[in-house]
Amino acid sequence: MNKLRSQIFTMSLKDHLFISAQKILPQALLSRLAGKLANCEQPTVKNFLIKLALKRFNINIDEALFSDINEYKSFNAFFTRELKADARVIDHDERVIISPCDGMLTQSGKIENQTLIQAKGKSYSLNALLGEPASTNFSDFSVIYLSPRDYHRVHMPIDGKLTKMTYIPGKLFSVNTITTEYIDNLFTLNERLVCYFDTHIGEVAVIFVGAMLVAGIETVWHHQVAPNYTQTPQSWDYSNHDITFKKGAEIGRFNFGSTIICLFPDNKVEQIQKSQAIQLGNKLADIFIIL
Repeated sequence: MNKLRSQIFTMSLKDHLFISAQKILPQALLSRLAGKLANCEQPTVKNFLIKLALKRFNINIDEALFSDINEYKSFNAFFTRELKADARVIDHDERVIISPCDGMLTQSGKIENQTLIQAKGKSYSLNALLGEPASTNFSDFSVIYLSPRDYHRVHMPIDGKLTKMTYIPGKLFSVNTITTEYIDNLFTLNERLVCYFDTHIGEVAVIFVGAMLVAGIETVWHHQVAPNYTQTPQSWDYSNHDITFKKGAEIGRFNFGSTIICLFPDNKVEQIQKSQAIQLGNKLADIFIIL
């Protein structure tokens, strides 16, 4: 009770109401309704939503492959828009791991005692995040928050072969800064999709974390994975399939803003970038090389 009172006094009334509302509102229902609206193909409706988003979130439509909003059959098609070929520069240095998406790099560092940092004074369990005991000694992590204004496709941070995918049902709390600071174990509570890849530095995991009003998560090999109405985790084994991706290749997308968490193995990376705005293709970390 004292902890709750302390939190209320350290956040604004507006933020407190925002956090409280998320605990009361039907998160899944609101997100699914948002998904139906986002997929509406009625020109008046979808163009109104696109214009509203462009103005509200200051989205740079000029870097999109199609800058004419009439080219998009729905708001969701606009939101998951493809970029022009030269809109992002991929760092192809073999000693570099790149950011898999646009967004804000909010946390990065070492995984100590199977624990990751969520925010100041808050941490969460690696095994809880994965929904099962980790089969790899993951030692480093990065967390990238995608705001509504960001490009919403996700790409490979390193060359790799898909070996496994696990969907974990959960809540749909917002993953913005305020919620991250005040909701304990946020990333282990929310719906998420864990994708495992075999790379030349070992196993790398790219985790899609769902959030409030995220109408869906898709991958290029499975297509839509969420929304998913199962109440238990589901796994797909791709170890006997030849599904490979080059660094910078698209692997999936969000249908609204959310978070990507990357896990790296056994002290194979160093100098992970610290909190900053980052774009797809920018250097995220150096690969540790013994000279």
